[in-house]
Amino acid sequence: MVVSIDANVQYKRALKVNLALAVLVWVCWYGFGGAHAVQSVIDNWQITVTMIFGSLVAGATSEGGGAVAFPVFTKVLGIPPHEARVFALAIQSIGMTAASIGIIFLRVRVEWRAVLWPGLGGIFGLLCSTFYVLPLVSPPLVKIAFTIMVSSLAIALIFMNRSEKIQRHSALPFVGRKEICILMFTGFIGGIMSGLVGSGIDIITFMTMVLLFRLDEKVATPTTVLLMTSNTLVGFALHGMVLDTFTPTVQGYWLAAVPVVVVGAPVGAYLCSVLSRRTIANVLIGLIAIEFVSTLAVIPMSPRVAATAALTLGICGLINWAMCRSAAYAPAAHPA
Repeated sequence: MVVSIDANVQYKRALKVNLALAVLVWVCWYGFGGAHAVQSVIDNWQITVTMIFGSLVAGATSEGGGAVAFPVFTKVLGIPPHEARVFALAIQSIGMTAASIGIIFLRVRVEWRAVLWPGLGGIFGLLCSTFYVLPLVSPPLVKIAFTIMVSSLAIALIFMNRSEKIQRHSALPFVGRKEICILMFTGFIGGIMSGLVGSGIDIITFMTMVLLFRLDEKVATPTTVLLMTSNTLVGFALHGMVLDTFTPTVQGYWLAAVPVVVVGAPVGAYLCSVLSRRTIANVLIGLIAIEFVSTLAVIPMSPRVAATAALTLGICGLINWAMCRSAAYAPAAHPA
């Protein structure tokens, strides 16, 4: 790949900004936690290692770091789901913010209208989820529903990307009242999922932008990073200042991950900026496949869980099929 002089200048500027941000965060991290912060890394090294990978995924794809943290924490490390959920929101508020700053300074193309309108809907969805939905559902049902939902996206991406002649928009083709309602509703549903597992508004909005609006994955991915940043900042503030669920235990997990996510997420954002659209889609499909297999391996398949999986697959499959088949926002086909 040939990189222009302007691109080199942007990369160097973004590198300097992210390095300065990382140093600032490290200084604040030690100033806030002191010896306890260092000890947290030693005591919770598994979390530190997990979030090296999680932060790269958060910056480079629309899956979000919470999609890595939540299943590993709850099923591998034995951390209670409510602590894993609060941690996911808290740590992404650091990593996603760092990745967003990198995206802005790299001047990566972003669809800002898909940040604004789903972001507003996501705030209401997050509040609704935290106060009304969360007490009614069990973690296994939530996790299997989330996994099946994103798995249906992988199937749809495979279906849509079969043709080498597929065209994508570099921006939303047009945004009127109907499109604003679609984007806000998408953000609302994504906010509900973020409130349940600590991640979700990014991948759900990605589904709508790519499958319905035919937005290029190279634009949709950084857009969802900025969107997830706004959602996690609200979620972290909600749990830290209102619900008081940012407990000393969760703080210890958070301190163990902060030093790596502030570097890993911007690196992931950089990788996304240099990869092709098809590569980004293939990486996302691969990550979803790993999540699907690992979820089936660790969640007991009771009749209730199986029924939830089947219902989610049916609903999401039908919605994704309808979005893929819709020609309302499809660009003109390539000439033969």
